[in-house]
Amino acid sequence: MIDSVAPEQEPAFIEVGNGDGQRRIAVRTREGRAPGLFWLSGFNSDMQGTKAVALDAWAAEHGRAFVRFDYSGHGESGGKFTDGTIGRWLEESVAIFERFCEGPQVVIGSSMGGWIALLLARELAKRGEGRGSLAGLVLIAPAPDFTEALMWNGFAPEVRDEIMTKGVWQRPSQYGEPYPITRALIEEGRNHLLLGSAIDVGCPVRILQGAQDPDVPWQHAFALAHRLPSDDVVLTMIQDGDHRLSRPQDIARIIAAVAEIG
Repeated sequence: MIDSVAPEQEPAFIEVGNGDGQRRIAVRTREGRAPGLFWLSGFNSDMQGTKAVALDAWAAEHGRAFVRFDYSGHGESGGKFTDGTIGRWLEESVAIFERFCEGPQVVIGSSMGGWIALLLARELAKRGEGRGSLAGLVLIAPAPDFTEALMWNGFAPEVRDEIMTKGVWQRPSQYGEPYPITRALIEEGRNHLLLGSAIDVGCPVRILQGAQDPDVPWQHAFALAHRLPSDDVVLTMIQDGDHRLSRPQDIARIIAAVAEIG
């Protein structure tokens, strides 16, 4: 664990999207050497969370480049949370990566950010060579396909009915106030499902999963690992770990995984 605290940067803002879909995205960057670090937050989380701030401090201490941002409807970015979809947040992630990342990057995705990281890898492969490339992925309690596998498939019939008829359902949360699950989030998420076939990301992957995670079961991490054809995939099961994996010992493991990749 790092004792020093990195100086806080003011965010820069860029516009992503066109017309009525344009939104203002807050980005924090730290200059440094490669491989850089690229942070992808979880659903309803932002770039000021414990893990992101700890990684920023580590990057500052080791002279590494680091990029983090808030999805639209999150943190310091513009837009409404209820307008968010996986495709919309993926578009923002690709735009930030292409604008701010140069050279090889270790992409670190937490929960939903793990899904976005996998989709980002696929999108970058489609686009071919650019300013930035993937050195590896570090996925923390990754939640690919969560809108379908971990939400819709487990919702009670009355919850499904409310989402379909009213367009939104307020889901209770153990982390604070209830948060909205929209029909658009569920339906658009079906365009980005990954677990039905092999996921070839073309780089090393490190997965950290808590066995006591109430939101993303450990079996989900195993299902993902089986879909990754690369030989260089390591799944670390943290027996007493929860979903957040934000304790000092958890953050030390995350940093070790990042350092192992490069």
